[in-house]
Order: sequence, then C-alpha cells, then structure tokens
Amino acid sequence: MRDLGAGFRYLLKGQKWVGRHGRQYGFGLLPGLITLVLYAGALVALALWGSGLIDWATPFADDWADPWAGLFRGFLTAVLFTLALLLCVLTFTAMTLLVGQPFYESLSERVDRDVSPDGTAPESDLPLWRELWISARDSLRIVARAAVWAVLLFALGFVPVAGQTVVPVIGLFVTGFFLTEELTAVALQRRGVEVRERLALLRSRKTLVWGFGTPLALAFLVPFVAVFLMPGAVAGATLMARDLTGEDTEDGDGAAKRQEDVNAP
Repeated sequence: MRDLGAGFRYLLKGQKWVGRHGRQYGFGLLPGLITLVLYAGALVALALWGSGLIDWATPFADDWADPWAGLFRGFLTAVLFTLALLLCVLTFTAMTLLVGQPFYESLSERVDRDVSPDGTAPESDLPLWRELWISARDSLRIVARAAVWAVLLFALGFVPVAGQTVVPVIGLFVTGFFLTEELTAVALQRRGVEVRERLALLRSRKTLVWGFGTPLALAFLVPFVAVFLMPGAVAGATLMARDLTGEDTEDGDGAAKRQEDVNAP
C-alpha cells in the first residue's frame, strides 16, 4: 500500500514540477494537441463511414428479415467504434510520445538535472533518428500487448455482472500499467534499459506502477484532459524511473538550490 501512495505522489510531483517550469509545460503541450487532432479526425471519419464499412463486411446479412439485419449491423458498428475508442486511449500516450520525442526527451532530461544531487542527467549517445526508431519499435511491441488485453477485456465485458463491475476496474489497472510503461520509457531508454527489462522492472513494483498509472488512465478518459496532463506525466514518470533504478533524488527544486550554493559568498 505504501508503494501505491508513492506512485500517486510521483504523478502529483510531476504536475507540480511543470507548474514551476511554464516554458517546458508549454512546449510539452504541442505533441498532445497534434495527436488529439489526428485521433479526433480518425474517430469522426469512423463515425461517418463506419456503418458503411460494416455493411460492406457483412453481405451475408442482406437477406435477413427486418429488423435483424439492422440490429446486427448496428451492434457491430457500436462494437467497432468502442474498440476504436479503447485503442485510442491505449495508444494515445505512445503516439504522443512518438510525435513529441524531442520535446519530452528534453523535458525528461531537465527533470533529471533538476533533482539529481550532482546536477547531471543520463544521456543517450544515439542519434535522434536511432532514438525515434527504437521508440517506435518498442511502442509497437507495447501496443500489441495492450491490444491483446483490450480484446480479452472486451470479450469478458459480456459476462453477466462481472463484465459490468469487475472487468472495467481490471481494465483501468491494465491501462494504467501500459501508460506507465510508455511514460517511463522516455527516461529509461536514455539509461539504456531495453523494453523487456523495463517490463520486468515495472512488474517488480506493480503497486507503485498502479498508483501512478491508474489515476492517470482514469483522467485520460475525460476528453482533452490527456493533452494537459501529458507534460506533468512525463515529469512524474522520470522521477519514478529514478526510484525504479535506485538513483538518489533531491526533494524540491534541486537546480535552484544548487544555483543558490554557487551564488553564495
């Protein structure tokens, strides 16, 4: 239970950190806004043409008596849109991080320097194109895992009672885990931690991960909230990554303290 509370505190600390660094927060909003526009466009297109796609994919229902063909295709259209919406929630973080790799990389390094006792941050020696390739490759692996869970949970949603009570709660915890993996990947990738190692590291502290990711997953269900929370989520995930890797972290604004020491007579 202690780890659960610690994870939530990292989420709050990340939001507090970007609140003190307005410029970093402003730059951090751009990738989320871009991704939001792209996803909104895709969902609008699906809403407009999804029923036509279902009609095309189910020619065998053309000869069904009314109202069964309409009900069947309406159900499939609703399922398709629900799956697309769930996939958007699961992949929003991955896509935003991919679009905003340079922005979030800079933000994460700034957080590391700010809270590090010696004012330094782990740096990747890889060129930008290589970092983007690794980030995209790892994100696809995580999205594939998340998609398997999404399909499984969607199927379990049809189980009476449990499907409407237990399954949604499990879904939030699963989504929170994958959100945390994507967010901590920004800091852990700079430290040379591969995706399998990251997953093993996160599984070893599940309650910490759930404390951070589950409230975030719940907040991300509210339209537009994800855009405004993303910069702080990256900052908080960087702080949590330091905890996971056993690195010392200063409380408060470490950079300001070090600057005061430098300026002191």
